[in-house]
This record gives sequence, structure tokens and C-alpha cells, in this order.
Amino acid sequence: MARLTREQSQARTKEKLLASAYEVMARYGYAGASIERIAEEAGYSKGAFYSNFANKEDIFLQLLAGNAGGDVVQLTELLGKHDDPMGLIDVLAAWANDRGDDRRWGMLAIELLRMAQHDHTLGDRHVKLFRDQWEGVGKILIDKLNLVLQPPASPFYIGGIVLELTYGGISSFLKDGASGDMVRVVLREMYRSSRAATPAARATA
Repeated sequence: MARLTREQSQARTKEKLLASAYEVMARYGYAGASIERIAEEAGYSKGAFYSNFANKEDIFLQLLAGNAGGDVVQLTELLGKHDDPMGLIDVLAAWANDRGDDRRWGMLAIELLRMAQHDHTLGDRHVKLFRDQWEGVGKILIDKLNLVLQPPASPFYIGGIVLELTYGGISSFLKDGASGDMVRVVLREMYRSSRAATPAARATA
């Protein structure tokens, strides 16, 4: 077996720490997850942690960034195969159910943002993380469904609606499949409303 290069070893260490952070935070919540516990469960020292991350908030923001970016990439590939609008919406609804079943992402994101707001540390890095994800998903849907938007609707809003229904806290209190059902209802109505748009509205969209 070939010996890992220093860069490969560092990448593997970082990957294991990220995986450990997700499991520890999912188990104990963001506030209850300590750097010591994250490092220990990954099999490393605190020194290894600080060689890769500035603090606990940094590792969690990197976790969220990976999840958010992964959603955009996954949906681009998944929805790119479908041209039938209703079929595409059904595929997206199934994706929302699958993602929404793991409710830890949404709850952890809410907890982090609330703490950042409380501690007055909420900044551009937090906002950009979600803005990029929401706009990316919104652009995919507008393009694939050929939606005609009327202000204040925007890619940011369209993507935000879908992802909030998928990950939002309310889904934690509803029956399984509720996330997908809500996404299906909203997007079907968006599509039908867009198809009913007047020629003038389409010309100015």
C-alpha cells in the first residue's frame, strides 16, 4: 500500500474530523459539542483539530458549506435528466423527503445561527453560506421549469422556499413525507401560475 503524502494525510485528517463533528453535534447539539470530544471521537488530539480549524464554529460552517454545496451539485445532476415539469417536481419532492428525513442538518443550522445572532457574531460568512445555496437551487428550478417571476420573487426566494420546506424546523413535527408533499404543492402552483402569466409579463420577465 502506497504511503500517503503529507497533503493526503492532512486531507484525511480533516475529513475524519468533519465526520466526527457532524456525529458529535448531531448527538449533543452545537452547544454541547466540545472540541475535545470531536477530536477524541475522530482519534486525534486537540492539536490536530487546531491545525485544521480555527474553532468549533469554523468546523461547523465548513460542514454546512459542504452540505449546501453538495445540494446544488446533486440537484443539478438529478434534475438535469428530466424535462417533464410534473415529473421533475416529483423527483425533487422525493429528494426533499430523503434529505428531510435526516432532520439534524436543519436543527443544527438553526441552533448555530441563533447563537451567532445572540453573540453578535453573525456575519457575511454565515449569510453567504445560505445565500449561495438558495440562489443556486433557485436558478436550477427557474431554468428547468421555465418559471416567469414577478417581483419580489427571485432565485434566492425560490430556492429558499424549497430548502426551508426540506430542512426547516417545522418538518421535524410533521409526518414522514411532509417535506416532499409541501415542496410538490408549492412548485406545482408556481408552475401553473407561471404558465398562466400573460404574454406581457413573459416579455418583461
